[in-house]
Amino acid sequence: MSLTPQALEHVHAILAQADAKLDQLRHIEPYLIDLSLRENPVGSNLGQTLADKLAILPKLREFGFRNISLGTLDYAMPDELEVDDDFMQHLRDQQADMTGCFAFTAMGIQSADGTFTPDPSQLKLRAYGVPNTMHEISITKAGRGTQYDLETLRRSLPASIDWLCRNIRGEGGKQPRILVNIVDGCDAFAECPDVTCSILDLLAGLPIEGVSFEDDRGSFLPFQVGAYVAAARSLLPPPMKLLVHIHAGAGFENASVIEALLHGADGIWGGLPKRAAIIGHASLGELIANLARVGNPHVQDYQLDQLLPLATGLQELDDLKPVPDDLPVLGHNAYRLTLSSFRQIPGRFMDLAPRAIGGDYGYRVCPVVSDPVVIAGRLAEVTGRPASDFPEEITRQMIRLMRRDLRAGERIDYDEPQQLLALLARAEQS
Repeated sequence: MSLTPQALEHVHAILAQADAKLDQLRHIEPYLIDLSLRENPVGSNLGQTLADKLAILPKLREFGFRNISLGTLDYAMPDELEVDDDFMQHLRDQQADMTGCFAFTAMGIQSADGTFTPDPSQLKLRAYGVPNTMHEISITKAGRGTQYDLETLRRSLPASIDWLCRNIRGEGGKQPRILVNIVDGCDAFAECPDVTCSILDLLAGLPIEGVSFEDDRGSFLPFQVGAYVAAARSLLPPPMKLLVHIHAGAGFENASVIEALLHGADGIWGGLPKRAAIIGHASLGELIANLARVGNPHVQDYQLDQLLPLATGLQELDDLKPVPDDLPVLGHNAYRLTLSSFRQIPGRFMDLAPRAIGGDYGYRVCPVVSDPVVIAGRLAEVTGRPASDFPEEITRQMIRLMRRDLRAGERIDYDEPQQLLALLARAEQS
């Protein structure tokens, strides 16, 4: 079969579509709301104390976050205060600068006779002096539960926003910045798209900064999330912001965020580390790293060389144990080479070398694949001697011995220092 000019032209047209998407990602100035003070401890076995939160907040500001959620003003048991309440009260009492700070609130209810009752979380927002809010609603029958029906939702949403605008003192005395978060947003588009569009149309006419919606179980495929974002964007034109929050239930989360950005989302909210309410989420750390990977200049507004140590340090604080080794981007093994050809090189297309986000390459010995460069690098880590002290004839002999051991039925963890040194001794003697 001969390659025709028409076939080649068709291939180039396909590749051009991918280049156009990369160019779009390079030019996005992502709108990010950091939730490291809430999202990450929600999924932790330990949580955060007031002292923890007071130590974390300045680190988030130093990193470069301009929008930070201080916490959620509990909806289910508002009378039993949380550390989030203590934290916001402390900031208020110390007259701390809360510019760019948010707290999550629930919608108040307007009765059929026009009487409006603010949610306890709204009253707390006012009492604590937090200037901005992520205001949460649900649309599906399962999401709404017994809290309100659709008629009540439509009636109460404008009244609740109006109450916030009249009662919350925003930054510099201005109106509060309000983003309405649709907790069951993906479910709502899938189950009742017409109702969902009618709520979005209602939101488009309200004095809010934007809308967010979630895949709160991480169940939806990336192309579904992209379609829902495109649908929402068609009803919420700029400058209204459109954000997503994606959990990691099925492993699609970061791909879903990229699809969301390509289909009109302005950004995401989430914690800097991977830790989240279930098994993780599309974190700000991963998104910032991936935008750096494609050459987005706006991520340079953050202290990019502190991304890896800050994100991993926050997760270690929440869990009191190391970040899982095999976590992409942020895990210990993400930059431990098993084969030298896997090295990501600065300046090479689509590579993100660890130095760019505050990390360094390490080495991990795997008997099936590791080459002399990796063996020498791991020996240098274990012994403290330079890699040049281990000549290729010795490291190749170590590879031969590992293969022979496996063929003889022996399974040995050569990455473990004592086993690696024993293997070195055998190679030097053979």
